[in-house]
Amino acid sequence: MSPSVPLQEMIRAIRSARTQCEERGVIQRECAAIRAQFRQSDNGGRSHNLAKLLYVHMLGYPAHFGQMECVRMIASPRYSEKRVGYLGAMMLLDEKQDASLLITNSIKNDLSHSNQYVQSLALCTLACMGSAEMCRDLAPEIDRLLRASNSYIKKKAALCAVHIVRKVNDLGELFTPAARALLSEKNHGVLHGAVVLITELCEKNPETLERFRKTVPDLVQIMKGLVISGYSPEHDVAGISDPFLQVRILRLLRILGRNNEAASDAMNDLLAQVATNTDSTKTVGNAVLYETVLTVLDIKSESGLRVLAVNILGRFLLNNDRNIRYIAMISLQKIVGTDHNAVQRHRGTIVDCLKDQDASVKRRALDLSLALVSASNIRSMMKELLLFLSSCPPELRAQAASGIFNAAERYAPSQRWHIDTILHVLTTAGGDVRDETVPNLIQLITNASELHCYTVHKLYRALLTDITQQSLVQVACWCIGEYGDLLLRGECQETEPVQVTEDDVLDALETVLQSHMSSPATRGFALTATMKLSTRITDNVDRIRSIVSIYGSCIDVELQQRAVEYNALFKKYDHMRAAVLERMPVIEKNSPGHTNGESTGTGEAVKEIQPAKLKQAESLLPPQPTNQVCDLLDLLGGSDETLQPSPAVSGSAPGLPISTGSSAGGDLLDLLGGLEPVPVTPAPTVSVYEKDAVTLTLGCEKQSDTSLTVTLTASNSSDSDISSFTLQAAVPKSVQLHMKAPSGDSLPAHGSAKVTQMVILNNPNKVNLKMRVRVSYTRQGSAFQDTVQIDSFPGL
Repeated sequence: MSPSVPLQEMIRAIRSARTQCEERGVIQRECAAIRAQFRQSDNGGRSHNLAKLLYVHMLGYPAHFGQMECVRMIASPRYSEKRVGYLGAMMLLDEKQDASLLITNSIKNDLSHSNQYVQSLALCTLACMGSAEMCRDLAPEIDRLLRASNSYIKKKAALCAVHIVRKVNDLGELFTPAARALLSEKNHGVLHGAVVLITELCEKNPETLERFRKTVPDLVQIMKGLVISGYSPEHDVAGISDPFLQVRILRLLRILGRNNEAASDAMNDLLAQVATNTDSTKTVGNAVLYETVLTVLDIKSESGLRVLAVNILGRFLLNNDRNIRYIAMISLQKIVGTDHNAVQRHRGTIVDCLKDQDASVKRRALDLSLALVSASNIRSMMKELLLFLSSCPPELRAQAASGIFNAAERYAPSQRWHIDTILHVLTTAGGDVRDETVPNLIQLITNASELHCYTVHKLYRALLTDITQQSLVQVACWCIGEYGDLLLRGECQETEPVQVTEDDVLDALETVLQSHMSSPATRGFALTATMKLSTRITDNVDRIRSIVSIYGSCIDVELQQRAVEYNALFKKYDHMRAAVLERMPVIEKNSPGHTNGESTGTGEAVKEIQPAKLKQAESLLPPQPTNQVCDLLDLLGGSDETLQPSPAVSGSAPGLPISTGSSAGGDLLDLLGGLEPVPVTPAPTVSVYEKDAVTLTLGCEKQSDTSLTVTLTASNSSDSDISSFTLQAAVPKSVQLHMKAPSGDSLPAHGSAKVTQMVILNNPNKVNLKMRVRVSYTRQGSAFQDTVQIDSFPGL
């Protein structure tokens, strides 16, 4: 291929290449020819060669050797060469390249050029790749062009000023007067650029925001002119007059009216007019309506206007476009806490979205449905959610189960309904619930003493039906072990009377023990339940003894230890077996509002139990029979201290093994773990970062020789709130790092709340620990990011 072939011929040759290797050969030959011509001093085809090089760059091949040619062509007096040179600069250069500094003077000269198209090239290039230094040098020129008489130049100068404000926040004050004057322009392009510039200025500076609140009447008039104007071929899009400008004005009004009563009142009538007069049958109209809804919900609008906005979102839910339904549910999710009754009117439509085929729409509908559950609609909503749970995708089952648990705990009309609902979830999605579900349900069943008979009968039937749901099987085994005597009586008034024999119960537990689907934890529950039945039945104690002895040689260490300890109860401490295995006491609930490991969202802090309350609770415990207490205390081997017996000694939790030891006292008292509180020494903390009123402290707690827990605590002492606060950490490759979920992502002003991040470091090679932490947050609409290096850890 000849080096002088035109661009079209080169493109045709590249596209006709049959293999990637052949394509690379064509491009390498052409790049070599372009390099050779760049070296020639008299080169008449410079723009032609640079255009070909830009196409090569678009294909992903290196084209950096053309940067200096771009600089030379920008300085050329010919418009054709300037155009290609500026295009090359926008594609091949960025603010990190040193060559970008060489074009600053050329851009400054072209900004004063008599030809508006040359000025336009310079403005576009500066807005695309201008660095902070270039912006500072050329900002006065941009301010001058903002006051020019040419609308074509003012439009591009306004957008260039937006880039300058984003790069150098301090230069915003320079453009404020000119931006205010641009609102009087009639050209829609200039108005669009002015609104974008004012929006950027208001987001960057609170003082500028207050100044531009005076322009709300002007913006309202401009918006009214767009809404009531007739057909204009130049600006009409699907029957809407310049929807792009309308959307931009609505966004600016949202910023100006936020937390300001006067500005909000000035725009209420306009927003109502836009909401009622905009056509919602076209996508363009829906875009304007959506921005209107966001503005209404974000400012201090009237209650009737907010209801109108919610109704518009309700209409969006009926739209055939899934994207529109999706954004409607996102918006409703944000306001369901403040406008709960208005959103409730669309509950039926939201529930219908649970049947949508799109996974993202279904997920948002689930979030919104769970947020709409209240005491008045708990039964009807729970029917829909349970129906959804039975057919929902596997990736949504855990979220759905967790939400149902939380809603049931907050609004359950009765304990029986609560238990039935949780058992239904365990039967449907027992493998997708959190680990905390089992102990929480056991606690609920324990506290509902009048439902023990009903619950054990229902769980027994569920166990016979299906043993694949591990959570359900574990709860069933626990209930059978605790309340097996109620099951054998068959006198439950809540359900149909069923005659259950001792052999039937033991057969069910043996089935769980022998099933290959049972997890080790489930087998532990079943074995403990079998052991507890030895004090609740009379005819099959020998069978229980044989079952327990079989698992004394089990390959599972936990199950084996359990069986060996239970065998010791049968042989060495048989006289104490009844006292040790009697029914568990009522479990006190320390932190209300938690089910399935999640908070119910009430926002109430969990109060610590004070020592005085503990003593009062101990005094209310029921006394133990004297002979059982003496038997237990005798295991200590003649202790001089008088111990207060606890009901926890008399009932062994199925999930806990009985420890074995050399002394008899250690065998049973180890059930309680350590009774004495261990004093905790607070971990030392040190400040590792302090900048722009953001402080980050670090605390360390050594878990072992190789494991370390690091606590990072951030606070904000400034006058403005911080949002989107995140911490990212990096450590050497030989160190393993695990970051837990932070306590939040916002830092209120004046240090009223803090964000805590737990980091677990595992250093198996015991290298010198170093950690780099990246701090990212948003303040007053501006994003900030910084990095801190931590070389020393306190307490090590």
